Amino acid sequence: MIDSIPETTTETVETIHLTEAAVTTVHNLLIEKNVPDYGLRVFVSGGGCSGMQYGMALEAEARPYDHVIEQGGVKVYVDPTSMMYLNQATIDYEESLMGGGFKIENPNAVSACGCGSSFKTAESTGAASGGCSSCG
Repeated sequence: MIDSIPETTTETVETIHLTEAAVTTVHNLLIEKNVPDYGLRVFVSGGGCSGMQYGMALEAEARPYDHVIEQGGVKVYVDPTSMMYLNQATIDYEESLMGGGFKIENPNAVSACGCGSSFKTAESTGAASGGCSSCG
């Protein structure tokens, strides 16, 4: 008689990852704005040329039901609806000749605008099909 082996389940924790460059940039921004205890709110809203767009803002504290992720001393606040679209995404900060900016690598996006500020998921419908005016 063979003993049954208990099934293991792999539970994916809903989270967002920040690169070292993003952590450093947010930390420096909080100091520059004289709000060292604030966090970075990351959210998704309707709009953009691909149907949904990313947004970021500095906020004093988490709202009820927010996911609060802390990396390198930086707090990130994400509301539950946005987390559905951003789960397992990576936020990076990149410098270029045209200046620097945050970049989100989102494994949930099936298509994205050329400028990277808007996206579409497999679940989103009715997305605009026009070109992005901010991509150039």
